[in-house]
Amino acid sequence: MYPQYGTFPIKKNLVANILPLDTALLRYPFRIKIKDSLALIMDIHNIDNYFHLFHYPEMTHIVSFGHRGDSPEDMLSADSFAFQSLDSIWTLDANKMQIIRWEITNRNYKVKMVESINLNKKIVRALDFIRIDNDFVIPDYLAKSRYNLVNSYGETFAEKGNIPTIHNKSEYSMPALAQAWRSFIDYNSQNNILAFVTQLGEVIEIYNLKNNTHIVLYGPNGEPNFEISNGYGIPTGIMGFSDVEVTDKYIYTVFHGRSFKEIARKIMKGAPSIDGGKYIYVFSLSGEPVCSYTLDRYIYGIDVNEEKGIITAVDVNSDEPIVQFKI
Repeated sequence: MYPQYGTFPIKKNLVANILPLDTALLRYPFRIKIKDSLALIMDIHNIDNYFHLFHYPEMTHIVSFGHRGDSPEDMLSADSFAFQSLDSIWTLDANKMQIIRWEITNRNYKVKMVESINLNKKIVRALDFIRIDNDFVIPDYLAKSRYNLVNSYGETFAEKGNIPTIHNKSEYSMPALAQAWRSFIDYNSQNNILAFVTQLGEVIEIYNLKNNTHIVLYGPNGEPNFEISNGYGIPTGIMGFSDVEVTDKYIYTVFHGRSFKEIARKIMKGAPSIDGGKYIYVFSLSGEPVCSYTLDRYIYGIDVNEEKGIITAVDVNSDEPIVQFKI
């Protein structure tokens, strides 16, 4: 059995402040990251471009890129992204199995693709990534390990860890187990902390890459629950986390906590569809629960400015989807 966290010593309610946009081009903003005077938003359902760059904090639109299509320089999907610097951005296209680097020209804010890395077939399908030094961390969706280390040529050179299920793995199809344990990840190069949070269930993993320790914490809802149907894992428990950010001091997560039965029941009753999580859970770098924030709306992705005490988030349910919370 793994240790389980319970209540948070600090609980607060937060009310959002809307950041108005000068455009209505966003369809389903899933992620947001801020780098100095730039805000980058990933819009997974946009019909034209997956990524949108804005001036911050004015939130005036600069340029959109990552065109949706099937030509060689188009993207088939957008699954994750990361700033490398103020003028360089990495993006992940799971359908093409490519990690792409884009360069921003500061003079006129033009964005161009400058590098593409084809991921090796051992990975099968990459749904998230982070960059560590010159390499990439990609969760293992075959469940042979917990994550792969991939070099700048797209080749796997190391497999690390295992899925921390308390059940007998031989009872399951391993790809279905990996699918159920799909996780969002983040890494902080200042403290060498790599964090995983499960999309289903309530499990957080903390890898300290400096001292090679691994902490697994189960929440009250436990590990992802699912049933096998035609080789696929069908979720039967709860929607868990939808984002994680490791800062210099803490680990911030977005938590949903709604059961699939509850979601189905509301759909059957014709209730308005609400998507996202209403909670931000904060943990120490060693996994102790620190604070639970209850929000006045449902959100997906976050960007945390620890120094200023501001969390910027995306609300896919609103026509004004960019909001901030003061913590």
